Parts: sequence; structure tokens; C-alpha cells
Amino acid sequence: MTVLTLDLGTTATKAALWSGTELVDLVRVTIPTNHPQPGFAEQDPKHWWRSVTDACAGLRAAAPAEYKRVDTVGCSAARETFACFDAQLEPLSPGILWSDTRGADQLASLGDPAEFRQRTGVILSDGCQAAKVAWVRQNEPQWFDGATWLLSPRDFVLARLTGEEHTEPTIASRTGFYSLDGSLLADAEIGRRLPPVIPSIELLPAPHVGDLALPTDTAAILGAGDRACEVVGVGATKSAPMVSWGTTVNVSLPHAGPADGLSSAQISRGPVSGYLVEAGLSAGGSALDWLTALTGWSGEALLTAAADVPPGANGVLAFAWLHGARAPWWRHGARAAFIGVTAAHGPPDLARAVIEGIALDAARSIDLLVDEPSTLFLAGAGAENRLWRSVLAATTETAVTVRAHADAATVGARALTLVAGGGDAGAELLNPVRAVEQPRPELVRRYRTVRKASDAAAGALLGSA
Repeated sequence: MTVLTLDLGTTATKAALWSGTELVDLVRVTIPTNHPQPGFAEQDPKHWWRSVTDACAGLRAAAPAEYKRVDTVGCSAARETFACFDAQLEPLSPGILWSDTRGADQLASLGDPAEFRQRTGVILSDGCQAAKVAWVRQNEPQWFDGATWLLSPRDFVLARLTGEEHTEPTIASRTGFYSLDGSLLADAEIGRRLPPVIPSIELLPAPHVGDLALPTDTAAILGAGDRACEVVGVGATKSAPMVSWGTTVNVSLPHAGPADGLSSAQISRGPVSGYLVEAGLSAGGSALDWLTALTGWSGEALLTAAADVPPGANGVLAFAWLHGARAPWWRHGARAAFIGVTAAHGPPDLARAVIEGIALDAARSIDLLVDEPSTLFLAGAGAENRLWRSVLAATTETAVTVRAHADAATVGARALTLVAGGGDAGAELLNPVRAVEQPRPELVRRYRTVRKASDAAAGALLGSA
């Protein structure tokens, strides 16, 4: 069986070709993001489709024989990103990203935050999709009034392939328009613009595959949101959460029930059954990207130099709240900060402090979700970085497990195609363990001290936000 997986991320689309359980090749195509004003994060929806066609062209060039045999397409995708489309799937608006915070003034219209979270599982913040749709209705009514559909990037791409508009529970349940049991909560004007919700693994005919040069009998599944796919791709459990490093950092674990007691976590539907409990931070790779742009250093040079800086970053503390203080704080008015910077500090110290600050927020989030984690499964680009692995292991005082493929969302998308065909989605089959890193005692001791200083500084920053 030959499978094509499409991972529509925030900064790039990844197309991967699988022969059975073996990854044949993976092609990555970047997607540009615009920031026309503070708090805005936009993309051209046409780039979503173009990135898919370009990535597939790369796969065809690399493995033409295997590509001609593709019989199933599976997907993973970023959530809480959407655009307005007309009946012909022409975009009427920019793509408004999950990290966009323009919806702050609309939060009050969505009701009491505690009740909103109880109904939807979504923590009410200025990045919430429901708030941003409310902003569009109020500030750009021509986009909303002309829209036949409000679609995520994945749903748009699948509509192009299948000729029908659909979504599935893992992405629908993060919009703020559905209850945790799947009931529609949106008003009629929004509800009629939302695509029907079908199971994540329902096989759909994909007759419109000409632009991707796929066989005409190729079928597709919607797959799931990126975090749900990553949890499947690394085999995370209730006691062994997944920690991913991509554009942002996220802590996620599967849960049989809605876990109402976890008041500081987002809760959404699982791809096959159950729920996903997660804590998404404000930034991960995007914080280092920002620092590279600011300093002129390359990302590789910054990471290499940061590894030579002693733990504690020579007294610098960083709070990478570029899009507000998300998990575990959920204070959208907070902003990023460095504390303790002197004329003696340079880019390596700042980079080390950013990595440590992100790890500390991840550790705080893990404390909220799991009493005593057995291990942490790493996903995303950070899984390949030894500095991130060692700092995370020390700040959480937990072993970190790295599997063969860091692109766990891609693996999860492939696993869901196996489930769709009646097979086994076990992570060991597609993504065996490659390494386990234990926390080093001397680093654990050092980071206990750093965390105390960081906790005090965070309290002061949030108190003034």
C-alpha cells in the first residue's frame, strides 16, 4: 500500500510518501506569513494549495514509480486557522492564523470564559477562532457576508481534492463553535458556513487529483489536527505526554473522558475516540526565528553558541510570550520579556534563555496535566536538538524519549490511514524508539534554582500585564 500524507503546518506544508510502513521521502515547502499590523498573522490561502502542489511535485521527482501507486491520502494540519471562501472555493479573505490575536475586543460577546470552556473545551483567548470570526463579522462584513464556507487549510485542500466540503472532530472542536459532545453551538449565520463534520478516518473518493498527478482511484481521509496526529505518531499516553517543538511548543496527551478538572488545559476530540488534553505555549521555533531576525545570526549558529552557554544563561531569564502568555498562564495581555540583560550579554545568552524559558513553561504545563510522568515523547524539530532535549529533561526531571521520525504529525497521518483500512495504528510499527535521554542530576539541581527565579519574575510580569 502506498500512501501520501500531507501535513499543512503554520510555516510549511510537508508531503510524505509511504510504502507500507516505510517512509520513502518527505518534501517541505514553506508558506509565507504576513503581519500587516501588531497582533495580525495572515497568509494567502492560495499558498495553501500551491504549497501542496509544489511539495507533491518534489515527491514525484524523487520517487516517480512509488508516487504513481498512491492509493490513499491522509492529512494533518494546524488548527484554529481559517479563511472565508465563496462557493467556487475562491478566497474572499486572507487566511487568519491561530496565532493571530485580533479578536481581543470580541471576547466579551462570547460569554463567561468558564462557561465557554465548560461547553466547548476551548480556553477563551484573543487567539480563539470564534473570537476572530466575530471580528471578521464586525470589521470586514464583506468577507463574511460573501462567504459560503469558513474553512481551515486542510479542509480547503481536501475540498479541492474531493469536490466536497467537510471537516472532522479534532479541528471542529477547537473552533469554539461546537460542544464537546459534537453539538453545534454557533448561530445560524455562522453554522451554515461551517462544513459538515464527518469521522476523521472516513474514506472519501478524491476524483479531482489532476493537479497532484495522483491515480484517479485515489481515496482520501481528512485525518486530524496536528497535535492529535502527533499524539498518535509518538504513542503518547495519559502518563506519558507528547511535547512537540514546532512554530510553538505544545504538551498533549490522550484522555478517555473530557477531564473537566483540568481547568488550565484545552480539551478537544480525539481522532478515533476519546479526547485530547493539551497545553499550547505562545512560541517555540518562532521565538528563535524572531531572535535570528533580530540579531542577524543564523538559527544553527545561535543553537550551537547557546549550547556553550552555562545553564541559567548567565543570569538572563526569558519569557517567550510573543502571542501573549498562553499555557499555563492564559494571560493574553502579557508580552515577551528578557530580564537580567546587561552589556556583557550577547545573542548566545539570549538564545539559551529563550530555550530555558520555553522549557520552564512546558514543565509548568506538564505539572498541571500529569502527576508523575513516566516519560516525555518528543515530536517536531526540537526532538533533533540535543540542547532542547537536555534542558527539557532537566527542567521536568523526566526522561525524554525520541522516536525515529521527528515529524510525528506526518507519522500520525499515516497511522490514521492504517486505521481507516482496518489496521493497527501503534507507534512502534511506524516510528520505533531511537533514543532515551535521562535528566542529568547536576542540571536538575541548577534548573530548580532557575525555576524559582523564573516563577518570581513571571508573577511580577503577569501582575503588571
